[in-house]
Amino acid sequence: MKAYKICDLKNFMNKLLLSDCFDCFLLEEGTIVTAYTFRIDGRIQKDFFTKEEQTEGSYCLYEFTPWKEIRPVCFHLIKGKRTPLLVKFVLLLQPQHRETILAAGGFQDNSNLINSFTLTIKYDGTSATLITGISTTSFLMDKTPEQLWDAALWKFLLKNELDAEQI
Repeated sequence: MKAYKICDLKNFMNKLLLSDCFDCFLLEEGTIVTAYTFRIDGRIQKDFFTKEEQTEGSYCLYEFTPWKEIRPVCFHLIKGKRTPLLVKFVLLLQPQHRETILAAGGFQDNSNLINSFTLTIKYDGTSATLITGISTTSFLMDKTPEQLWDAALWKFLLKNELDAEQI
């Protein structure tokens, strides 16, 4: 697990909310505090959708909402003349990307011990921090998956010109 402070907040928020930069993630949960507090449970309610929608869309692929689908809603809740008091998103890397990172690092997850690679984004009204993590089905002595995720996120930040410093 590593923590980063975002150095260029405007650039980061633009890429998070107005571009496809983070579209490889799913939203597990979100909190946005402005004049009101909005809590978002990212779990997809499959019963809401018709059978056709479930087979055609991403609704059948994931348990949680793809960031690209909820991003406009989050932007709408945040935009305005005043900055939010708090924004917190817990994002999960889409499973296919997680598997690619693990395979590239030579880690075989034959027992499906790794549930997800997580990225928690927290804006407190003045600064933003990112915290990496992993969710597992049981305790792992091997820290390789965590190290692979930390390295992959750092590459992601560099590739997308998201200026951050480790804290």
